[in-house]
Amino acid sequence: MKLPVSTEWVLHCATSLAQLDPGATASTTQLAQYYDLPAPYLAKQLQALVRAGLLAATTGPRGGFRLARSASEITLLQIVEAVAGTSSPYECREIRQQGRGALPAEECRRTCVLAEKMAEAHQAWRSSLAGVTLADILATLPPSAPPRTRQRLTGTTWSAAPG
Repeated sequence: MKLPVSTEWVLHCATSLAQLDPGATASTTQLAQYYDLPAPYLAKQLQALVRAGLLAATTGPRGGFRLARSASEITLLQIVEAVAGTSSPYECREIRQQGRGALPAEECRRTCVLAEKMAEAHQAWRSSLAGVTLADILATLPPSAPPRTRQRLTGTTWSAAPG
């Protein structure tokens, strides 16, 4: 299975947005520069995340994107499906009933075993991504990553809470 290149872009952008301070936003231009991506195409992909309810967009001089809900409520599957769609990458066309090797119709009443196995694999892939949230990803980042991301993406600094 090959996903669109934009899948990597939105996964990284969503992860970066999850590292910002609450209420903070990053613009398409900031995100495009941060990852050296084409801004017009990235904007379309980010809008797909807005349509899916994963990001919120604001306009104006301080406008940009932020998570539409908490990082613990956004799964990798939701992000991937927002840009790549929900359909299975495998489509059985019943070629077992074509050509010189065609099976008789009575032997094809049951779903093709290969189609079944491909559907099982797709469901396992979906389940795996559905079980990982942006919060899970953030928990694996080195402690220096969020403040570095905030500083380089938006120019804000991070200070540890007194403790």
